[in-house]
Amino acid sequence: MFQKILIANRGEIAIRIICACKDLGIRTVAVYSEADRHSLHVRFADEAICIGPAKSARSYLDIPAVISAAEITNVDAIHPGYGFLSENADFAEVCETSEIRFIGPKPAVIRSMGLKQRARAAMAKSGVPILPGSKGILKDVDDALATAESIGYPVMLKASAGGGGRGMRMVHEATEMPGLFSQAQQEAGISFSNQDVYMEKLIEGPRHIEFQVLADEHGAIEILGERECSIQRRHQKLLEEAPSPGLNPDLRKKTMVALHEAMRNIGYTNAGTVEFLMDEKGNLYFIEVNARIQVEHPVTEAITGIDLVKSQILIAAGLPLCEVIRQPVTFEGHAIECRINAENPETFAPSPGRITGLNLPGDIGIRVDTSAYTDYVIPPYYDSLVAKLIAYGATRGEAIARMRRALEMFVVEGIYTTIPLHQRILSDPDFVAGKTDTNFLKRYA
Repeated sequence: MFQKILIANRGEIAIRIICACKDLGIRTVAVYSEADRHSLHVRFADEAICIGPAKSARSYLDIPAVISAAEITNVDAIHPGYGFLSENADFAEVCETSEIRFIGPKPAVIRSMGLKQRARAAMAKSGVPILPGSKGILKDVDDALATAESIGYPVMLKASAGGGGRGMRMVHEATEMPGLFSQAQQEAGISFSNQDVYMEKLIEGPRHIEFQVLADEHGAIEILGERECSIQRRHQKLLEEAPSPGLNPDLRKKTMVALHEAMRNIGYTNAGTVEFLMDEKGNLYFIEVNARIQVEHPVTEAITGIDLVKSQILIAAGLPLCEVIRQPVTFEGHAIECRINAENPETFAPSPGRITGLNLPGDIGIRVDTSAYTDYVIPPYYDSLVAKLIAYGATRGEAIARMRRALEMFVVEGIYTTIPLHQRILSDPDFVAGKTDTNFLKRYA
C-alpha cells in the first residue's frame, strides 16, 4: 500500500482525495498555487508545497513543478483528480519514468481514449453503437462538406483531443460549414494544441447518459450503472442523477454487457466514464470515454455504497477488484447532484469574491463536497465550482424533496451562486416527471 500520495489538484476534489487517504492511513501532500495559499486542501493535507503563481499554466498544469514537488516529498503516487493533468498521457508517462505511480489508467490508454475518433473505432469494434460520422480526422472543408452530405445535416464538428464543449460546432446547412469548420479548428488548437476535428451526426435535444467503470490490473471489470447528465449549459453539466429516469432495465443491462467487453478489449484499468447520447427513440450512441474520476461521481457512490476515490487508490496499489468493492454490486435508491457555482443565476457571469456568510445544509440523505468556508475568496483563475450538493433517497421523489430542502438551507453570502437556478429546475414539472434533455435550460430556465 502507498505510504504517501501527492494530490495534483485543488478545491473540493483535493479535499475528497485527502479524506479517502485518511481512511486508508495514507499521508498526503497538497500542491497549491499562490492564489490557493489559504485553501482548505493546503490546511488538511499532511504536507503542502507551493508550485507557482495563480495561473494554472504556471502551477497546476506545470508538469516539472508537480513532479519536483513529488520527488522532494518522496511520495509513492500522484492522484490527479479531474481536470488539469488528469487525462494528460504525457504526465502519466513522466510519473512512470520517475517511478511514481499515476492513479489512473495507463498512459497508452489515456492517449488512445483522448483521441475521440480512436475511441469511437474501439467501441464500434466491440459492438457498442456509435453515431454516424467521419471515418477519421477531417482533412479540410471539402472533406467536411462531403461527409456531412453523406450522413445528412445537422452535424456536429468536434475536436479530436477535446472535451468540456471546446472545439465543438453545430452545423445545420452547407453554407455554414466553411466558417464553423475554421472556428472549430482554431478553438481546438488553442484549447488542446491539436487542431484535428472529426464529425458526428447531430442529435438535437438528446439525453446525456454516462456509465461508470472500475477495472483492476488483473482483468476484472465492473460497470457501476449509469448517471443522467442532461441538464447542461453550453455542454457544461449542472445537475446529475443516478439512475437515469429515461433508461429501461433491458437497455441498461445490454449496454453494461457491451461496455464490459469493450473495456476489456481496450485494456482499461482504474476508474473511467463512458458517455452516450440517447435519441428520442431511446437509442444510445457512444460519444467519448473520460479516463478519470468525474465531478458527478458521488451520485454513483450513493446508490452503490462504493467509495470510488478509495477504489482508485486501492486498484493503483495492485489490489484485485474483489478485494476493493463489495460483489455482486447492487443498486439502491436514487441520488441527485447539483453543482453550486459562483455565477449569476440569470446571466451566468462569473462571480468571484469573498464569501461573507456560509451555511451548509445537512440532515438525512444530504452530502456536501466543498472547500469553501466563511471568508474564503473564490479566485477568478479557475472553475467556478463552490460546492457539490448531493441528495439521496429511497425513491427519486424522495431525493427531489430532500434536494429542495437542502437548497433552501444552503446559504452563500457575498457572491452570486446558481442555487436559485437549481431551485427552479427542481420545481419544474418536466424535471419532476423525468422529462429532461440537453435543451432543458433553453426551454425552461
